[in-house]
Amino acid sequence: MAATTTPAASISAGAGSGSNGGAEDRVLATAQQIVKSLNTPKEVREDMMLIFSSFDNRLSNIKTVMTDQNDALLARLEAAETIIHRWDGGNDSSRHSSSSSGNHRSSSFSLSFDGSPDEATEFLSAVDEIISLLVDLSSENKPDMVDRADSALQMAMSLLEDEFRRILIRNTVPLDAERLYGSMRRVTLSFADGDVTEDFENFGLVANGDGDGSGSGSGSGSRRRLFHERGGSIGCDLWVDLINPTAVEDLKEIAERMIRAGYEKECVQVYSTVRRDALDECLMILDVEKLSIEEVHRIDWKSMDEKMKKWIQAMKITVRVLLAGEKKLCDEIFNDSETSKEVCFNETTKGCVMQLLNFGEAVAIGKRSSEKLFRILDMYDALANVSQTLEVMVTDDFVCSETKGVLEALGNAARGTFVEFENNVRNETSKKPTTNGEVHPMIRYVMNYMKLIVDYAATLNSLLENDESEGLSRDDDTEEMSPLAKRMLRLITCLESNLEEKSKLYEDGGLQYVFLMNNIHYVVQKVKDSELGKLLGDDWVRKRRGQIRQYSTGYLRASWSKVLAALRDGSMAGGSSGSPSYGQRSNSSSSASKMALKERFKGFNASFEEIYRLQTAWKVPDPQLREELRISIQEKVIMAYRAFFGRNKSQLEGGRHAGKYIKYTPDDLESYLPDLFEGNQMVIHPRRKSS
Repeated sequence: MAATTTPAASISAGAGSGSNGGAEDRVLATAQQIVKSLNTPKEVREDMMLIFSSFDNRLSNIKTVMTDQNDALLARLEAAETIIHRWDGGNDSSRHSSSSSGNHRSSSFSLSFDGSPDEATEFLSAVDEIISLLVDLSSENKPDMVDRADSALQMAMSLLEDEFRRILIRNTVPLDAERLYGSMRRVTLSFADGDVTEDFENFGLVANGDGDGSGSGSGSGSRRRLFHERGGSIGCDLWVDLINPTAVEDLKEIAERMIRAGYEKECVQVYSTVRRDALDECLMILDVEKLSIEEVHRIDWKSMDEKMKKWIQAMKITVRVLLAGEKKLCDEIFNDSETSKEVCFNETTKGCVMQLLNFGEAVAIGKRSSEKLFRILDMYDALANVSQTLEVMVTDDFVCSETKGVLEALGNAARGTFVEFENNVRNETSKKPTTNGEVHPMIRYVMNYMKLIVDYAATLNSLLENDESEGLSRDDDTEEMSPLAKRMLRLITCLESNLEEKSKLYEDGGLQYVFLMNNIHYVVQKVKDSELGKLLGDDWVRKRRGQIRQYSTGYLRASWSKVLAALRDGSMAGGSSGSPSYGQRSNSSSSASKMALKERFKGFNASFEEIYRLQTAWKVPDPQLREELRISIQEKVIMAYRAFFGRNKSQLEGGRHAGKYIKYTPDDLESYLPDLFEGNQMVIHPRRKSS
């Protein structure tokens, strides 16, 4: 039967397949879209296509076109399935039953990006095809084909997940701790000096000698040299590769497909798990152990000091190097997903950051003792210096809150430990004096401690800003002082009062003054030669030097008054009354005069020999102070004896046993002065005797 031709059909046919071909294609596409959009059952769609065909003969081939498109979709799916199944490692149970078994090659091989990059590229293209097919099929009512595509995609995602994990693990670069430590700029400071004695325990550790000429003390305790190392700073240009750079692009390609396919959660979980373990390994390489608060509090101080030093280094390296590198890695691999970047970084780094913070918290709430102050301040500074960077990188509210809490706790611990040190100075009441009047171990410890405190002036000024400085007179000078300067002044005031009390432990008045001279001079030198001088000011130094001169005068009076008295004419038995003067001849009879003169020489000799015996054992460690004392003795005593000797020796020379009384010339006595204050007790041996 001949087909009926409408005018429109005649026009279309007459036009041929030329210019109207495009219009016909558009008509077919429109009709096809109408059928698709209705999303009706298969039987209804077939009826609709018959209706369209009968309506216009140009639509008669729509069924053929749609069948061809279905075949094309199926061909694309089967081609992608074949590639994906090829790398399924022979897992037949995961394959769709309707896959083309003739085209599928069972294989025991697993997907490997580094082993077969060309085939990996082919695999990713197949994944892209499946994802694209699922988009195309979203508007089709083809549940069987959708199920097959989903199954193939699930299989592909499982393979990519395994490969993602394998690449991460295989390409993790071990942390080179030695290189990092070597690049850190360290500042090493002497911690303390002086003799350690068993009787001095108030401040924990005290160390020996800082090259100030103090020599050996007589304490019975062990002597050791301590240092305080502030730790190193990390240069801004320090960088390490956490993952082999050549693997980053492969990881990025896999992450992109998994996120597009809706497997973002699985991808993030794999990344976070592997990298979290890698960061835990880094902390182990940096010698940071995972310890509970109770375990931290049971550690002895020597071990604790080492762990605190390692924590300080680890905190700087973790934030400046590891976390910065991890952030860069997350940004590169998850470049197309802001959410994945954030979640990945937070989940990856939370564990290692919390491990460091937990140790910091344990230290902060631990028992306070003076020797911990500098380490706690170092920990506070280390965390304070990285906290802003940490807050910018980490968006986890809990971690940020814990960071602020631990920083505040370390600040409170530092402030409390400083107060503990002040109380130790104030309450130090050891009753055993140094045997030779030299610098007390407490003074050495406290002054060296204070020198180091000043190195933390900026930190302590902020921590002590709201603390009141009791015990200081409120005047213009102190009002202008920083919080730390006020505390330093109060400490030294306590120290001076303590020294006054300790000087009273000596029975010999001269030794009391030598003790005070030695210790105040030591304090002044430590202040003058350090940043303490800037805190306390030049006026404070001048006043203390004047105080030392007063002690020197007191020493001369206490030690040499009796000797000088023997050189005064008024001390002669039967001598004339009146104001005594050096070197005057007696107006009494010659016999009585000579007898009295002999007694004066004899008394002087005995007193000088006794002072020599005692004061050669006394110790004045500072060479300049020691020489100044000897000069003052030479000016006050030797000069007086020289005058006395010159005016009176002729009365006894030539007499019987003259050498028994005139045992020393002024030059002899002057030659003995260098033996004084050396800390080595000696007995005088006359170098000449008068005949």
